[in-house]
Amino acid sequence: MSILVDKNTKVIVQGLTGKTGSFHTNQANAYHPGTMVAGIHPKKGGESWQGEGGETLPIFATVAEAKERTGANASVIYVPPAGAADAIIEAIDAEIPFITCITEGIPVLDMVRVKGRLEKSKSRLLGPNCPGIMTPDECKIGIMPGSIFRKGNVGIVSRSGTLTYEAVFQTTNEGLGQTTAVGIGGDPVKGTEFIDVLEMFLADDATQSIIMIGEIGGAAEEDAAQFLIDEAKRGRKKPMAGFIAGRTAPKGRTMGHAGAVVSGGKGDAESKIAAMEAAGIRVSPSPARLGKTLVEVLKG
Repeated sequence: MSILVDKNTKVIVQGLTGKTGSFHTNQANAYHPGTMVAGIHPKKGGESWQGEGGETLPIFATVAEAKERTGANASVIYVPPAGAADAIIEAIDAEIPFITCITEGIPVLDMVRVKGRLEKSKSRLLGPNCPGIMTPDECKIGIMPGSIFRKGNVGIVSRSGTLTYEAVFQTTNEGLGQTTAVGIGGDPVKGTEFIDVLEMFLADDATQSIIMIGEIGGAAEEDAAQFLIDEAKRGRKKPMAGFIAGRTAPKGRTMGHAGAVVSGGKGDAESKIAAMEAAGIRVSPSPARLGKTLVEVLKG
């Protein structure tokens, strides 16, 4: 099994005709043909997009029309920052079940507006400012490199895009493979948090162990740790390894992501590592040892 996406996921691309949208749609189609089913452009409805592999995707003027005509159950957004929030809201209004926003640099106030609409909707949002999601051999949404994935039994959830790939690469090299890798993004206001993904991984029988990668800033990792402690008391627990990026960051300095800032003595690496260890997560001393750390956990 997997979480959120599988071989039956049908994706519409908001921002397909742009350079970034076209490039990653070609990559997704090359990895698993048929995943991407249509594009959206308000002024190009009725036209078509030609992929590098020879496939042709219809372009619709609205998300609602694309959903009705194709049966799409997911959307991916490559729209530039100024229009990305409106693109997310259009997908929410069309009741797309799963929306992934790759766009970086969306204003925080725009995302606050999105968050309000999201909470009253039937949709789930992944991102923004995230690498996307991937289930090996079944579905690739976003910018993750498909070549490093292998089907297996490790669930990966990460705030850091680059370290998501690192965890995938290492678990592949260790012979473990992945069920699904989820990049939740590093912005302070986003759709899906650690707890949401951990809940799904704990419920997924195919996911036998989990890697969780956090960053400095905010309290999402501490909240996730408490969630894991509470779930363990209910008898739901799986072997876990983890890492916190930004350990050497000076207080008050943003490191990499808008949400990765330590302020007021909160959100530092030490408190996050302590919380994760208290929840039974083996924290790797280095991002280069994530795979080996998980293997050590599994060996007991």
